[in-house]
Amino acid sequence: MTGKKARPTIGIIGTGAIGGFYGVMLARAGFDVHFLLRSEFSAVAERGLHLDHALLGPLALNPVQAYSSAADMPPCDWLLVGAKTTSNVDLAPIIIQAAAPDAKVLLLQNGLDVEDSLRELLPDSLHLLGGLCLICVHRAGPGVITHQALGAVNVGYHSGTAADEQARMNIVEEGAGLFRAAGIDAQAMANLYQARWQKLVWNIPYNGLSVLLGASTTPLMADVDSRALIQALMAEVVQGAKACGHEIPTGYADYLFMMTEKMPDYWPSMYHDFLHKRPLELDAIYTRPLTAAKAAGCELPRIEALYRSLSFIDRRN
Repeated sequence: MTGKKARPTIGIIGTGAIGGFYGVMLARAGFDVHFLLRSEFSAVAERGLHLDHALLGPLALNPVQAYSSAADMPPCDWLLVGAKTTSNVDLAPIIIQAAAPDAKVLLLQNGLDVEDSLRELLPDSLHLLGGLCLICVHRAGPGVITHQALGAVNVGYHSGTAADEQARMNIVEEGAGLFRAAGIDAQAMANLYQARWQKLVWNIPYNGLSVLLGASTTPLMADVDSRALIQALMAEVVQGAKACGHEIPTGYADYLFMMTEKMPDYWPSMYHDFLHKRPLELDAIYTRPLTAAKAAGCELPRIEALYRSLSFIDRRN
């Protein structure tokens, strides 16, 4: 190897359920992983990270390379951002502090166009990518993560100094390769915007309805009316994507519907935010898709009604 490290230094920004899960798996695979934490720093520094993996059973990472400040982290070649989109405005200075020159920043976040607002605040030299996580995972306590099912990550390039399409795809493949080395299914996506619309096919119905109806996936899938509503909402997402120029593969909504039917009972992340009185990620998951579809001349009345109901609930919460 000339001038290039065999294994990159990886930083996790936001060590919640998502950041904790992927960080632990990467560290177990031998990567040099550094975790940035806020409220849970002392618990993780003392007791490590504990992951109850659906297939592998209880896994522990102890000691953990844990930090309460980005200024203390080593320069990271890859930064995996697991923080909620509601905190994106505060993330740029943290990312800049922790990033090595020419670093790749991968946003493991839900919603549409989440990279756009962050891009304006980052140096041009940093590559910005999006990662779509198809996973059932939640935080069970400080430094304790429960994994219920799935785990795949779809990775796409948003912006940066990569000169052409081939250079961009090389970086995307490198990112997907990190996850594969940790035993996680990962796909390189040629079109990040399309990938984000595809993820919304699941996120828009299940996240919102879990809060609105106070139900997890199993009861939502067991009731004739909620099933019909889920399918109608999924169809609207596909319609919105198409209006914006992104053709969702035929049968994709049906595939996600069937996949959810086979999943263990799961409370989506938005319900956990509601339960703990955190702001709901309404802007990224609802406002932006609705605005984009409307600009393309497409109304999505069911999604609009769901969004307005959630906005009311969020303000009261």
